[in-house]
Amino acid sequence: MNVFPASIARWAHLAAATAALLLSSLAAPFPAQAHHSFAAVFDAYNVGTIAGEVVEVRFGNPHVRFRLLAEFADGTTEEWDVQTHNVATMLRMGWNNETVRVGDVIEVTGALGRNGARRISLDTVVLADGSLRTPRGGEVDTAYTVTEVNADPATRYGAAANTDYPVDVTGLWTNNYNFTLTVDDLEPKPTPFTAEGRRVFEAAEPWQDPRERCASGGLPRMFGAPYSMQILDAGTHYLMLLDVHPRRIWMDGRQAAADVLPSAMGFSRGRWDGDELVIETTRLLPGWLDGSGLPMSGEGTRLVERYTFSNDRLTMDRVMTIHDPYYTTPLTRTRASARDDNLEAAVAEGGPGCESLYFFRDLHEQGLLESLWESARR
Repeated sequence: MNVFPASIARWAHLAAATAALLLSSLAAPFPAQAHHSFAAVFDAYNVGTIAGEVVEVRFGNPHVRFRLLAEFADGTTEEWDVQTHNVATMLRMGWNNETVRVGDVIEVTGALGRNGARRISLDTVVLADGSLRTPRGGEVDTAYTVTEVNADPATRYGAAANTDYPVDVTGLWTNNYNFTLTVDDLEPKPTPFTAEGRRVFEAAEPWQDPRERCASGGLPRMFGAPYSMQILDAGTHYLMLLDVHPRRIWMDGRQAAADVLPSAMGFSRGRWDGDELVIETTRLLPGWLDGSGLPMSGEGTRLVERYTFSNDRLTMDRVMTIHDPYYTTPLTRTRASARDDNLEAAVAEGGPGCESLYFFRDLHEQGLLESLWESARR
């Protein structure tokens, strides 16, 4: 099967070149840190180029993805997973679900998957019409960061105002406002491990990242992600939706009952301290604080968040302080959020929150599937 149409003769030349480029490790000016699990999945210093026919398009969150069928000079073919940003980011860059279509022949350059996985993080792409796009991959925060506020102080963005509270936090917020990459963003540095915390961190394997199999990454990571956030006032509590992950923040002073089991989002209690919203969370499951595998103990973890609002109420600064026995001092993660007039469209086109097919297919191709079952049994 020849995936390079005769009408696009230059693709045949690209196919021959791809085999050499694909296996080469190039020195690349990419930073070592990366957005959430990028560092666990892709090697920012191992860059390659792949060309072929698009056989699958998934324009949804958490990442827009394409499946590429490449044919090499010796006639062999391989399917490759091409991964890029979330829907809101791609829409902001001028992409939509028709930019890349099944049957298109494209050329992609970017960071290659770790452990020999046939996947590539889209850094630059030559589209079927010959145009060049440079969305950059998950290793750079500029792809996600918004620094201007696309909102009007005269517009009411809340879903339901509660006159008992000093600020109406309800409605949609974009969390890519002044965004910082999640890996290596926790302060202080160097990471103040306890002996046990360092042991757990050094034992972590990239494929163990729960986000890759569509399990929740846990509250600290969702707090740091650049996805949209929706807050509803349910009377006794706020209902907060981070991407597709629901969270209740009890505002009626209740304590966690003895039978409340630990969970990825934990048990959260909120209160207003003047014009600041303060949230404290316990009853968390063990997990990772970021995509590099920084561990969270769960049972001994206590999270404290403070939300501070601008005078026009269009932006807020969010600071999470992480108290955990794996670290000798508390860790902090700082983020910001903003109202955005384009959020309704981004949320509507976001699609399902996660797709684990690629993760399990990669594990199978790397011979790691049995390791996953063994890990689940421990």
